[in-house]
Amino acid sequence: MTTDTTPRQQGIIPLQEKTARALVAIGGAATAVSTFLAWTWTSEFPGDLTVTGYPGGLQVLALVGALLTVLFTAASYGVRGLRWLNPAGTDSPLLLLTLGVFGVVWYTVASITVELNGAVNLEPGAYVAAAASLVALVGALGLPIRGDSGDLTAPANAWETFRRAIAAAPPRKPARTLPSWAELLLIVVAFGIGLYVFTYGIDTAYAELFVGFLIIVAFGFAALTKSGLIARLTTITTKHRNVTIAAAFTAAAGFPFTQNNDAYTSVGVNILVFATVALGLNVVVGLAGLLDLGYVAFLGVGAYTAALVSGSTSSALGIQFPFWAAALAGAAASLVFGVLIGAPTLRLRGDYLAIVTLGFGEIFRITMNNLNGTTGPDITNGPNGISNVPDLDMFGFNFGESHETGINSLGRFGNYYLLMLLFTAIVVIVFRRAGESRIGRAWVAIREDETAATAMGINGFRLKLMAFALGASLAGLAGAVQAHVTYSVTPDQFEFAGTAPPNSAFLLAAVILGGMGTVSGPLIGASLLYLIPVKLQFMHDYQLLLFGLALILLMRFRPEGLVVNRRSKLEYHETDQLAVPKQLTLADANVDSSKAGA
Repeated sequence: MTTDTTPRQQGIIPLQEKTARALVAIGGAATAVSTFLAWTWTSEFPGDLTVTGYPGGLQVLALVGALLTVLFTAASYGVRGLRWLNPAGTDSPLLLLTLGVFGVVWYTVASITVELNGAVNLEPGAYVAAAASLVALVGALGLPIRGDSGDLTAPANAWETFRRAIAAAPPRKPARTLPSWAELLLIVVAFGIGLYVFTYGIDTAYAELFVGFLIIVAFGFAALTKSGLIARLTTITTKHRNVTIAAAFTAAAGFPFTQNNDAYTSVGVNILVFATVALGLNVVVGLAGLLDLGYVAFLGVGAYTAALVSGSTSSALGIQFPFWAAALAGAAASLVFGVLIGAPTLRLRGDYLAIVTLGFGEIFRITMNNLNGTTGPDITNGPNGISNVPDLDMFGFNFGESHETGINSLGRFGNYYLLMLLFTAIVVIVFRRAGESRIGRAWVAIREDETAATAMGINGFRLKLMAFALGASLAGLAGAVQAHVTYSVTPDQFEFAGTAPPNSAFLLAAVILGGMGTVSGPLIGASLLYLIPVKLQFMHDYQLLLFGLALILLMRFRPEGLVVNRRSKLEYHETDQLAVPKQLTLADANVDSSKAGA
């Protein structure tokens, strides 16, 4: 067994360490075996859980979680060849993995019972899985808690006890230096696994499977983070940053080639549009610290501009630009609107600026509704919008037709997915270059303290206007592609808050959820916020309520977002470094004086 000299406390449940660890191993193995048994006798429950001999549906997710639990348990026993799984040497990954397996198994059992009207529809395999996952969880709760920095004080409450149980610890020893080819191979493998996980999630055919997928992925990723594996992988990706970005976009480009039809590729291309616009908003909110509640209007300006000049039969202009010209026109129009709106309003700060930008977003939507030939000039066809936006045809490649690739048939949405991925790459490059430049550092200074930045000679108004204009132009660029993807542009697509993204509330939530000021944060946040409502249709009427609850939980437990940079981590979490020097008492001062006199 791995030797560990770090101070420990008794577990949440009072058990001997050997007994608790044995329960985790036995429960994990039994859960894995139970997935090969039938969990219900009827095929009315989706996923075909009636077959004995191979797992299906939610059983596959339970099997994956159980196998990971067994592997991490073996690593905790010090089995040769598996110690690399847990560089931190803590038992928190075991607790998180057993929680994930318990959640998937008991969610499945509860769903079968509720949807099929009674526990009588459960087969013995379901009872075995439920009991085994419970045994593993009890064992994990009985494992001794590692004291943070030798802190053996009694926890104040149950939550504090649980927090200590899953607390991350630094690696026990520095990671072994790998050759460059091995590090590059690890990056490729990591993004290959990421592509597989994303494809599995987006291809889930029913809501129950997607909920189980979210449970096992959330707890699995948390376990890998607490084990220290994610930190070591981050060190490698930071060292090879350009290779990492290339691998990420290569993996993303492989997604449409894994699909046999456009059913889920359409979800993928809309996620990219949403994510790209969120990344543009991250320039304004994440870097410059400007709260913009009407940002979706700039997406609308780009979309309407591109639709008007792309040869649509309902366009009032009746002209057709090449796509590159239409995209540049959309970006330029959004930039102009950004400057026109920002110039008189960016002297405001905080809530006042947010109110003004919210008003701009609503004014834009109402104006587009009124340009219908009755209440205003006939430019946008009012609420009917501009329809029949033609598919792109560039260099003889028609984006509206299917194309054989030798792997599969790349449909219309697959074509637009790859085009939108190119624009996403452009936006990522612009964001990275801007954030690391002298201007980007000035934006961060303004975000942290505008008064202090101005005192240091930074022209706050000019730089904020540049951030506003850059963010607007990036949104306009995405809007030009969106106009062709959706065939039509209507005012209802650009609301402050609605049931379907992108809208300003969704975009701001994506930036905050993912992590302000980061590149991958808004991309991940936008993917989650778009994919979850699409997969869980029963949430349609409760989206804003659930978003509010999610943001409250996020502010309480992870205010820096899912992806965090070092600055945000230091800002939002307590560190061992004191912010204020220790104050000496009079007695201490007298002692110091006597020592000095001696």
